[in-house]
Amino acid sequence: MGDEKIKALDDVSLSIDKREFICLIGTSGSGKSTLLNMMAGLEKPTKGQIIINGHHLEKMNERQLTKFRQLNVGFVFQSYNLIPTLTALENVSLVLTFKGVPRASREKAAAKMLKNVGLGDRLHHKPSEMSGGQQQRVSIARAFVSNPRIVFADEPTGNLDTRTTFEVMDLITGMAKEFNQTLVIVTHDVEISDYAHRIVHLRDGNIEKIETQEIHKEETE
Repeated sequence: MGDEKIKALDDVSLSIDKREFICLIGTSGSGKSTLLNMMAGLEKPTKGQIIINGHHLEKMNERQLTKFRQLNVGFVFQSYNLIPTLTALENVSLVLTFKGVPRASREKAAAKMLKNVGLGDRLHHKPSEMSGGQQQRVSIARAFVSNPRIVFADEPTGNLDTRTTFEVMDLITGMAKEFNQTLVIVTHDVEISDYAHRIVHLRDGNIEKIETQEIHKEETE
């Protein structure tokens, strides 16, 4: 910014195992969303490496990154990011359109995933016809429908009330466990971190500490 150099991330080193649930937690400006975006291939680092299953994301061009995300990554965002003119079924099946899945097959898969998240009776509703919790369920169905290796979630419960927050978190973690997927969640909510195997605390672009949890919320219920 002008003459000032700002290090959003400063010498961060982190390894994540397959099927692990990681929570990145910190105050606003700590660097947690930047770290998530870099791991997901949405932003490129000025230095360092980002390696997923042997693939160096920092060496890929935009076309290669797009293809990599299509094949390996699912996203859940705080603001849902649904297309308002499309129905729930169309929003979820759109992901499979980019992968070249035939229409009948992708609509069948989208309908099944929407039923899995409890929206079997909302297939043909548009976002404006659904509550915030229902819209986030559509977003979750969209993230999981292509069976990605990794699901990244950026403040997935930030716009939800407490009861719906726990419903959504149970849903995300339950599906990731069922499909043997890695889950990386950014949040500022300490209660959300109860679901994670490890909690990575960030402050001023640095990893302040990493907590390992023997028993997380999903396994105690």
